[in-house]
Amino acid sequence: MDKLSIINYPLSIIHCKTVKVLVVGNGGREHALAWKLLQSPQVQQCFCTPGNGGTALLEGCENLSYTVDDFANIARFVQQDKVDLVVVGPEVPLAQGITDYLQGYNIKVFGPTQAGAQIESSKSWAKKLMADAGIAIAQGETFKDADAAKAYIAKQGAPIVVKADKLAAGKGVIVAQTIEEAQTAVDELIGTGFSSIVVEEFLQGEEVSILALTDGKTVRPLLPAQDHKRIGEGDTGLNTGGMGAYAPAPIATPELLARVQTEILEPTVTALRQRGINYCGVLYAGLMVTPEGDPKVLEYNCRFGDPETQAVLPLLETPLDELLMACVEGRLEEFPPLQWYDGSAVCVVAASEGYPGSYEKGKVIQGITKAEALGSTVFQAGTKLEGDTLLTDGGRVLGVTSRGKDFNKAIETVYGCLEAIDFSGQYYRRDIGHRVR
Repeated sequence: MDKLSIINYPLSIIHCKTVKVLVVGNGGREHALAWKLLQSPQVQQCFCTPGNGGTALLEGCENLSYTVDDFANIARFVQQDKVDLVVVGPEVPLAQGITDYLQGYNIKVFGPTQAGAQIESSKSWAKKLMADAGIAIAQGETFKDADAAKAYIAKQGAPIVVKADKLAAGKGVIVAQTIEEAQTAVDELIGTGFSSIVVEEFLQGEEVSILALTDGKTVRPLLPAQDHKRIGEGDTGLNTGGMGAYAPAPIATPELLARVQTEILEPTVTALRQRGINYCGVLYAGLMVTPEGDPKVLEYNCRFGDPETQAVLPLLETPLDELLMACVEGRLEEFPPLQWYDGSAVCVVAASEGYPGSYEKGKVIQGITKAEALGSTVFQAGTKLEGDTLLTDGGRVLGVTSRGKDFNKAIETVYGCLEAIDFSGQYYRRDIGHRVR
């Protein structure tokens, strides 16, 4: 950071106080958040609940035993240990109202209230919000009745998209190439407990993820990212929670980002405010850039993306705690321009064999220290520490991230580092970032 940038920062950054932060969640995203928060000269300690093997080993970080929905014990710990800020990682506790609960105890929370979290927890609610605000979206309808949904699909034709209306861990989206496939998807989703589904048009183009931070008035986007949702190389196979990501995405030009700001992000915040929702947190816009160059919203999420966060945060030079606190305290408009490191970052997810279907846990993980010595940061997701042994404990196990002066260098480094890591059944795609090579 240059001298001018330091001078322009708020005095609170220069005259540091000790800050304690609690991160709620146990995935790679939460490991990345804790890692970035601890790089701030202000952050004295970070807690993660329940955390994972990576946060357990992170210097300055301590795992707690509370589950993400144990609001009472989380609130009690924050008060007793005088934690300054709670950062909520996953969507489920946000949809369950963790922010509302903690705010009832005057606890500072980065993450929207339950009302705001509807932007992810109900796709139909989010679509109406955006339609009322005049935001460009994929056209579609919401259905509770399977026969009505199938009739609509038959009329519209394929390809067409079928989505679970409620939370589905990032995997409740089926892009159907035929009418038969779409109608089968309707039966599968309704048959697995979803009371309503959304059927919408298939948009052609290229996807991009915009993680924007807001205090309910001002919106500040982070660097644009692209992720790879499909399990197979060449973007084939089943949808997953994400098999890799890279930033900054070249398709998101300054001109496109300016349009996203004025045509999508700002109208969304205004629409939320008009509904009495003071939205403080991440507005994660999943966009389709059409062949004509127009951005359309595929969906909104109410939290940091995973694995996009693991690619974006290594490029952020601005202290993350200051940025999040500015959102919580409603002073984002006064916050100086965000500072970024030069170059590119690429994250590749190492998964358990069988993911996103069934998989085994408890495999010994080796080689992380060597991989990090070769130039990566290994964000742990589905891991746990038993004594001194690190074991797999989920489908997406690791997010191996490398920075480089350009995408080619970052990609070369990250795959070299992955060769150093080993656990039984390890699987990762070898073409992450293929669009930018």
